[in-house]
Amino acid sequence: MPNITQPLVLIATAVIAFAVAAVLGRKVIPLLHKLKFGQTILDIGPSWHKNKQGTPTMGGILFILGMLVALPVMLVFCGTVLDFNILTEPVPTQLRLYGGIVLALGCGAIGFVDDYIKIVKKRNLGLTDKQKLFMQFALALGYGLLLYFGGEGARSFHLPFIGMVDFGFWVVPAVIFIVAGASNATNITDGVDGLCGTVTVFAAIAFLTVCGLLGEFYQGLLTAALIGGLLGFLVYNLHPAKVFMGDTGSLFIGGALCAIAFGIGHPLLLIPFGVIYIIETLSVIVQVGYFKLTHGKRLFRMAPIHHHFEMGGWNENRIVLTFSAITIVVAVITVLVMWL
Repeated sequence: MPNITQPLVLIATAVIAFAVAAVLGRKVIPLLHKLKFGQTILDIGPSWHKNKQGTPTMGGILFILGMLVALPVMLVFCGTVLDFNILTEPVPTQLRLYGGIVLALGCGAIGFVDDYIKIVKKRNLGLTDKQKLFMQFALALGYGLLLYFGGEGARSFHLPFIGMVDFGFWVVPAVIFIVAGASNATNITDGVDGLCGTVTVFAAIAFLTVCGLLGEFYQGLLTAALIGGLLGFLVYNLHPAKVFMGDTGSLFIGGALCAIAFGIGHPLLLIPFGVIYIIETLSVIVQVGYFKLTHGKRLFRMAPIHHHFEMGGWNENRIVLTFSAITIVVAVITVLVMWL
């Protein structure tokens, strides 16, 4: 495929995913209202979030469907019209793409079950932590084994200052740890209108840039579809949100970012590109630890840290803009240091 064609294909992928998510939103959101799939706002959150009571959740299906339409369409287009067929690529390349898609969908399915229990079964906490972790571990175990048996090309990843390393069977525990951590971190970040979606768009743009630098076209397609789908979803999710992504969307995002990071052979890029997810997660861990050590004192006004800033008077848009700016700055520095 000519170099000038690839960016056009990636743009077309994002546009299709955006259009599908944005158009479906006009039908799906009223349906969620009709089915009474509204979010229950717990008393432990900021008091003004009670105004969001009843806002439809499970909106993550919008960008998931956007991806599921855009990606196959463009893969078929590339294989038939542009004679650039994924089926002619090495097996590790195919395993990383298709296995990654299944990983992301599996994480989304776990989130869907969690949302379904909360909404339909009227159990506010959904799946227990143990149930959710068991499902995530089982899913990540399957993906890790797929990479392991896919051979050296599938289980080799880049380590800073070392280069590509064949992880051997260690790829399995590494995948389990990273997938479980990332999907739960994106889940924690989803607490302010537009926050998780917007931060993820910029993280995904950073990954798309790296895909271009590494010549990872097919992972670029997956990333472009994620970006487009999220932008279509954000039409309805920016403050004031008309729909929330729910665990369906937030867990899917974690799985999708892991799929892309492993797919391009640079899983450690999840650290700088996902800096906000890490900060959010650490704020919860530190808050809980400090509370126990001091017998009831709190380090933050409320955790995760986006609520700390809310309690300090920041509005939701300011939080989204600030956290997105941090993601952009860290991502740009990372790319400049590693590739330029």
